[in-house]
Amino acid sequence: MDLPLGPLIGSGKEAEVFDAGDLVVKLYRTTAAAPKRAAFREASILALVETLGLPAPSVRGVGQIEGRWGIAMTRADGPSLADTMHRRPDQVPACLERMARLQIAIHGRPGTHLGSLKARLAANIGRAGMPDEVLRRRLLDGLAALPEGDRLCHGDFHPWNILGPPGREMVVDWLDACAGDPAADVCRSYVLIRPVAPDLAAAYIDAYAAAAGESRDRIFAWLPFVAAARLAEDVQEEVDGLMTMAASGSPP
Repeated sequence: MDLPLGPLIGSGKEAEVFDAGDLVVKLYRTTAAAPKRAAFREASILALVETLGLPAPSVRGVGQIEGRWGIAMTRADGPSLADTMHRRPDQVPACLERMARLQIAIHGRPGTHLGSLKARLAANIGRAGMPDEVLRRRLLDGLAALPEGDRLCHGDFHPWNILGPPGREMVVDWLDACAGDPAADVCRSYVLIRPVAPDLAAAYIDAYAAAAGESRDRIFAWLPFVAAARLAEDVQEEVDGLMTMAASGSPP
C-alpha cells in the first residue's frame, strides 16, 4: 500500500492504527501471530460485514507499509462509547442500551462462511495454561454439550470498540468474528469488560438480556468456557479471576 502514515491514533496488543488522511491504516505488529494472515482475515470479514449492512469500517486496501502488514479502511470518527460513559456517568444506562442494540443487530445476521465459535473456544481451552487436566477435560466435555449456533458473533465486542456519536456508531476490530450462539458472544463481552469495570460488565448483561429477551442464566452458562479460553490469550493480570470463573462457572 502506498499511503502516507500520519499520527498514531490507537494502539493494542496486536496492532496499531494510524491516521492516513481520509482513511486510517491498521498495521499489525511484527510480534503478532501471523500478521499477514490476520490482515487478510480481518479484511475479508469487514467485506462480509459491509454486505450485511452493519456499521463497520469499509476496506480500501490490504498490503504492507514499512514491512508491516495492514489494512486501509474508512475512518470511525468520534469518541468511544467507553469514553462517553466515563465522561457522562448519567448517560451510562442509555449507552448500555445502545451497545446492546448494536450487538443484537450483529447477532441478527448469519455467520455464513465464518469459523465456529465453539471450535475456537475448544482450541483455546486445549492450549490454555491450565494446571488441572481434569478441569480441562470437564470443560471440553461441557462445551461440547452447548449449542453450536449460526449467528454472526463479533468476538471482541466491548465499549472501547464502539466509536462515534449516537446513531452513527461504528463497530471496529472484527478479527475474531465467527459463527455461533449469541449468548456466548455476550458472555465474551462480559469477560472482556469485567477486569476494567466489573459493575459495568454486570450492568451490560442486564441491558442485553432485557433488550434481546434473553436470560442471564443462558448467557452465564457459557462463562466457564469463555473464561478458560481467555487464558490462552496471555493476559497474566487476569489469570486468577479467569481460573475462578472457569472452575466455578460464576463471577469471582
